Amino acid sequence: MVESEKTKHTCLRLEISGADPIFVKGTWYHSRFDISVTDGSSSWICNATEEDVAERAAQWDQPVSEYLELAEQYLGFQQPDSVYGFSDALEGSKRLSWTFEKEGTKLEWRWKCKPSHDNKKITVGVLDFLMEANIRLSEEVVNKTRSFEKMKSEAERCLAQGEKLCKEKTEFEDATYAKFLSVLNAKKAKLRALRDKEDSGKAAEEEESTDKTESFDDSGRNDNEQSEEVASKKATGSKARGQKRAARS
Repeated sequence: MVESEKTKHTCLRLEISGADPIFVKGTWYHSRFDISVTDGSSSWICNATEEDVAERAAQWDQPVSEYLELAEQYLGFQQPDSVYGFSDALEGSKRLSWTFEKEGTKLEWRWKCKPSHDNKKITVGVLDFLMEANIRLSEEVVNKTRSFEKMKSEAERCLAQGEKLCKEKTEFEDATYAKFLSVLNAKKAKLRALRDKEDSGKAAEEEESTDKTESFDDSGRNDNEQSEEVASKKATGSKARGQKRAARS
């Protein structure tokens, strides 16, 4: 893989106990790294070659990639559980150190930083990096703010639309229920009218049937008895008339 494709940059404002803060700018490659350190007036550099990194990684029984990843982690962001140091060394050099734990054992890594021959260049480079990072961060904040506002507006629009749909659904259900009640009441009224009509028809039939039953005269005799009486009277009259004719003869 091309080395430039793996290049990353970090810049850390490192707080050290009992001393003024320093800025540590790191450039991380595939198999090596460069460090620039400044306190605002003086500066130091550490250019770790591939051979240096490979040797240190071998001492800690680590692959080069894992060693670089761990170093970047501690020099890119200050770790709260780590103890950092930036102590004096020979010939104006400084020793940058940090601690970490591995398998329950507290370990310390140290790298020697030599004095820079151009303090201004190192300090300006750190400041430029911080300014560019701040600009990128500001742009990211602005973009995220805009994205958030857009999402918020979209959420409010969806909420309003949901409330509108809910209201329309309620109105539709109320209208449908009212229509259902109207149709149901109409059917009930129609069934009631049909039942009343049926009851009226049955009452008329019963009355007509009652009229057709045997009727009685004022003396309490029915029609059959009256017919038999009339027939008996006719027979008696005919017999009497026959007897009168015989007597005349």
